[in-house]
Amino acid sequence: MQWSDYWLMIKIIGSRYFITAGIAFLFFYVLLEKRILYKKIQRRLPGYKDYSREIGYSFITICIFALVPILIIKNPVIVPYTTYYTHIDKYGWLYFFLAFPLMFIMHDTYFYWAHRLMHQKNLFKIFHLVHHQSTNPSPWAAYAFHPLEAIVEAGIFPIFLFTIPIHPLHLLIFFLMMIIYNVYGHLGYELYPKGFNRHWLGKWINTSVNHNQHHQYFKGNYGLYFTFWDRLMGTIRKDYDECFLEIKSRAKI
Repeated sequence: MQWSDYWLMIKIIGSRYFITAGIAFLFFYVLLEKRILYKKIQRRLPGYKDYSREIGYSFITICIFALVPILIIKNPVIVPYTTYYTHIDKYGWLYFFLAFPLMFIMHDTYFYWAHRLMHQKNLFKIFHLVHHQSTNPSPWAAYAFHPLEAIVEAGIFPIFLFTIPIHPLHLLIFFLMMIIYNVYGHLGYELYPKGFNRHWLGKWINTSVNHNQHHQYFKGNYGLYFTFWDRLMGTIRKDYDECFLEIKSRAKI
């Protein structure tokens, strides 16, 4: 392993996290805090200890995430057995673009079932309790995982590389979109409009309200990007629609 490659990956993954979460935190928790606090899903702010804990664990997560591409893509013994390719012409532009919705569906499926598994009583304290210390999450909670959970979360990377053809740009763009949506999920504010949760399409899309409920109550709403697994398995919270409507109907006093 080349340490220079490892540090480069830390910089790439770390910059995505700190820039995305930092911009969200700056706007919603600093610049606009007093004007929009009434719209906050949970009408209180986390404490500074929460922010520091979330950032600290996120940095450890970044270091773990950075190891995975180094161990696979930069490993001459392993990479020939992967589906990694570098010339788009090999599979064409149509596949290149169609791969993204497939990757989101694969990741959401992996996340849902891994997430539910980590909520099992014998595993929760070991893997997932650290993330749930953020009962009122901030954008910094996006990567706030116990190291063991970070390894589980990183599992989607080899799944991609051993199942479907993956171009470097797939990884670059997908994981950028992933952290953006992950930060939104932990934002503490709902960005989708009123009624989105009941729209024919919106009902299948995960929202910040949906994931915030999971942090607040620990049960239900296990999905990442979508709600179809929660709806299919009966794990979507029954008060989700009511909560979404209440938050989007609030008026400034």
